[in-house]
Amino acid sequence: MRELLLIRHGQASFSADDYDQLSLIGEQQSSLLGEWLATCSPAPDLVAIGPRNRHRDTAAHCLHAAGVSLSPMPLQGLDEVDHLELLARLRPDLAAPGALRAAMKQNDAPHRAFQRLFVEALDRWSSGAYDTEYSCTWTTFRANALAALKTLADHPSQTTWAFTSGGPIAVIVGALLDVPPSQAFRLSWPLVNTGVTRIRLGSRASTLVTYNAWPHLERTGDAQLVTLR
Repeated sequence: MRELLLIRHGQASFSADDYDQLSLIGEQQSSLLGEWLATCSPAPDLVAIGPRNRHRDTAAHCLHAAGVSLSPMPLQGLDEVDHLELLARLRPDLAAPGALRAAMKQNDAPHRAFQRLFVEALDRWSSGAYDTEYSCTWTTFRANALAALKTLADHPSQTTWAFTSGGPIAVIVGALLDVPPSQAFRLSWPLVNTGVTRIRLGSRASTLVTYNAWPHLERTGDAQLVTLR
């Protein structure tokens, strides 16, 4: 049985100037995942990563903890949406450097405020009505994620660990479950940092086995390690 593990990156630095770096919790989550995979999953013969720092660093901490020395294969289709661009197209006043962070700081619940804003930005992007305004349209993003799945499914490896983000995971799971494309991104909302989605790769089709599992965090008994942002 050939398996693909889609792994969401560890917690990034939501409140920092540079979001694309793991927080201390994100590093811990990634190491805990590696320790768990070392005892509960076959070792991978292929590791793939998206292009972001948080993908690379999640993989590095995880692989080190798991005792795996493979060099990851970069795969552009595992990239996340450019949330800064999406928000700037919805709210041009947030386009300036630091503007989004400053706006969120003025809110008593910055994570909730960001979520509401991001949902609205995604709905605008995925509607297709404003495609000329975006460097990457929703249709192209979806096609890239599904192309990454095909690349991994066509590879002869038996076990693949792929480190990515919520967007590609949502697209791939949505396609496997025949979710309408316009609704697929909603599958990303409950994804936990370093959560594992397991897919069985077949000769004719791929099958979703488990979605968004985080036993490596649950077994610590520390609820603070279970994060969404």
